[in-house]
Amino acid sequence: MITLPQRILDEIATQAAEEGPNEACGYLAGRDGAAVERYAMTNADASPEHFSFVPHEQFAALKRAREADLELIAVYHSHPETPARMSAEDIRLANDPSTVYLIYSVPERRIRGFTVTREKEVREHDVRVALDDRNTAQLTG
Repeated sequence: MITLPQRILDEIATQAAEEGPNEACGYLAGRDGAAVERYAMTNADASPEHFSFVPHEQFAALKRAREADLELIAVYHSHPETPARMSAEDIRLANDPSTVYLIYSVPERRIRGFTVTREKEVREHDVRVALDDRNTAQLTG
């Protein structure tokens, strides 16, 4: 399970709106599945259908996470016009079965998480949004 503070979900939604019609993308860093920081990335492809990171931004995000004693716990990107599901392109490009891929759908205003096995089998990954310090709401399924 990944837990996101509402603030990070709001930041992803804002980034997705601002970068539309292209996909917005980035990393989430944290500990034990709880996101603490969001590292927005440039979509080097400038495309509404796929994304790739700018390499020097990737390395900078990894360095910032390590300096803060955090791990990169997820890759996120937006779907400007489609549901929060793994597209054929997303599945094709998913090469690390330990990575959680979060997809934020702009029209649905919804985020979902997935993992992809080496055999390209997609599995849903629970995502919870922390409404406050004591309460979470599940936003998957």
